[in-house]
Amino acid sequence: MAAPCFYVNKADGGLRLVVDYRKLNAITKPYRFPMPVQTELLEQLKDAKIFSKMDIRWGFNNIRIREGDEWKTAFRTRWGTYETLVMPFGIINGPAYFQAYVNDIFKDLIGVNVVVYMDDTGLFQK
Repeated sequence: MAAPCFYVNKADGGLRLVVDYRKLNAITKPYRFPMPVQTELLEQLKDAKIFSKMDIRWGFNNIRIREGDEWKTAFRTRWGTYETLVMPFGIINGPAYFQAYVNDIFKDLIGVNVVVYMDDTGLFQK
């Protein structure tokens, strides 16, 4: 069954599509991945002499939905029913999967000279 959706105004005057995935989330088995504790990340940065920050643009939209599972993301509009090919905002496991994905990318650098919190990555040198 396709999820309902609506639009909200964005700060720039455009519209943002919001999909109500509450029914999908209610039957989804939660993926438990430990999220970083922000105070611990900041502690790692306290003696940094050089620091740079990267933001992964449209982070969730970089994660492909597993082939065959697209139907689970279906939403309906007045123009038709659509499925997403990438991870949409609003699904219960989105943040955990995204954090696990980014942690895997930086696995050899986390705690050495990289801190990662969702789509924000801090690079530092002490």
